[in-house]
Formats: sequence, structure tokens, C-alpha cells
Amino acid sequence: MGAVVGTLTMQTKQRRPSRDKIDDELEMTTVCYRPEGLDQLEAQTNFSKQELQILYRGFKNECPSGVVDEDTFKHIYAQFFPHGDASMYAHYLFNAFDTTNNGSIKFKDFVVGLSTLLRGSMREKLEWTFYLYDINRDGYINREEMTEIVRAIYDMMGKYTYPALKGDVPQQHVDAFFQKMDKNKDGVVTLEEFIMACQEDETMMRSMQLFENVM
Repeated sequence: MGAVVGTLTMQTKQRRPSRDKIDDELEMTTVCYRPEGLDQLEAQTNFSKQELQILYRGFKNECPSGVVDEDTFKHIYAQFFPHGDASMYAHYLFNAFDTTNNGSIKFKDFVVGLSTLLRGSMREKLEWTFYLYDINRDGYINREEMTEIVRAIYDMMGKYTYPALKGDVPQQHVDAFFQKMDKNKDGVVTLEEFIMACQEDETMMRSMQLFENVM
């Protein structure tokens, strides 16, 4: 969970430009996609106008067209994991931000998702994480999906994975996940089971709170 938020916010923490300059960019720059007005985004997120301006500046520096496709997203994300292969995890993360399933992330998609991860309620954060793990969007996390997520995380961490990856390690993590999460032992984890188990786990709760004051 920490990797999700930390890598996303690091890209946007640029030197703070003047308010007038960013206002001009938001209102006048001609790009392929024009973001919603600041007032609308402020109402839809837990960010102030000034924070949205800073985020927009970082987003536009990386994506001048105003949209991010999956290949660009993978390229940006890979820079933070040079010793591993982050492509698969970035794929799942991209899909979680691409809420309209149109193959691109607009500034609104990015900032609404980031608002949930950084400033949302605990339940909202857990719902977003569940959505990330529910790869096929059927409302359940099954063993195959969790295995894919765990393998993607190990691939992303590369040689810094600890303990060192052996053939049965991902499966051990999946088994432990279902032992804790699958309360009724039906082979799938529902949203409510996921939230209940996470709320009972102090380590998970602490990880959800790590980035609340990142901006």
C-alpha cells in the first residue's frame, strides 16, 4: 500500500510555482484534455485549490497532453523500481485509476484517486485497495487474483525482495491472506470481509495512515 501512494506523490512534489502562473496554465494552456475547473475538483476531492495547483503542475510536466496512457504510466512507475520489473503491478494500478476503463488516466482520475488514498476515510482507503486487488471487478478477490498481485509485487521489488523469492513464497502469502481474510471459508474474499480483517490488523491500519500528511 505504501508503494502505491509514495511513488505517485513523489512525482508531483515539485518546486512550488507562483499561483498566478499555474492559474494561467489551468485556464489558458491548450492541451488534448482540459481538466475540470479548480472549484469543481476542490468539491470532488479533499485537496485545497493550492494543493490541486501543485498536483496539476507535476502532472502536466510528466504528461503535457493532459492524459496518461498505460505505457507512459508504466514508464514513470518503473523509474522508482530500477532493480525490478514493475510493469505488471503498474498495469493493475493503472486500471484502478482508470475508473472509466477507456485506457487513459486524466488529471481528474488521478487526483480523485490520490485524494482517496491520502485524505479519504479509512473505509474509503480500504475500498480503493480492494478494488485494486479485484482484478476482474466481480466484487470478490479470489486466489488467482491475489496470486497475480503478490507475484507482481515480488517482480517489482526485484533483488530487494525479502525474503528472497522461492517458488512457493507467493503461494504462502496468498494462503496467509485467505486464512486471515476469508472469514466464511468459501474461497473468495468479499469487500466486507476484507475491511473487517484489515480493521483487525494493526499493521495494515498503520500503513493506511502513513501518507495522510504527505502534502
